[in-house]
Amino acid sequence: MTDISKDELIDFIYAEARMLDEGRYDEWIDLWLADGHYWMPLDYKQTDPHLVTSFLYEDLFMLKLRVERLNGARTFSQKPKSRCHHVIQRPFIDRTDHENGEYVTNTSMHYIETRLDDQFLLALTATHELKQVDGKLRIANKRVDLLNCDAAFGNIQLLP
Repeated sequence: MTDISKDELIDFIYAEARMLDEGRYDEWIDLWLADGHYWMPLDYKQTDPHLVTSFLYEDLFMLKLRVERLNGARTFSQKPKSRCHHVIQRPFIDRTDHENGEYVTNTSMHYIETRLDDQFLLALTATHELKQVDGKLRIANKRVDLLNCDAAFGNIQLLP
């Protein structure tokens, strides 16, 4: 297994954010491992996605359904389509395990989503658990913690 550099980890996080901003969801789905999960906890410092309600806890099957909906021609709630923009700070590398090809990053960001006259801003922290597979980084799990998770929210259409 080739050691992944700090710069490669950071570049991966920036590339993922750009894919989402540009609506390249099929490419984004290809970053995921088959058993990966995208988790957005409902509570501050929530530790369990199974026994406590979350904003979302989606496996790859559900993420693919979401992407199909976003790409679908008959998704009338997305006419015109929502757009997003991630403004991210330089990611921290919290854990590197070159021997097993496992890495954990932590990234603070502002996420803006807009559709027609509506626009909203979320402050959040994203934790990526990454794994090297066949020489490439893949997302094993992604956790998105909203700073104001206890606020009332409208529909988040895209993927912070």
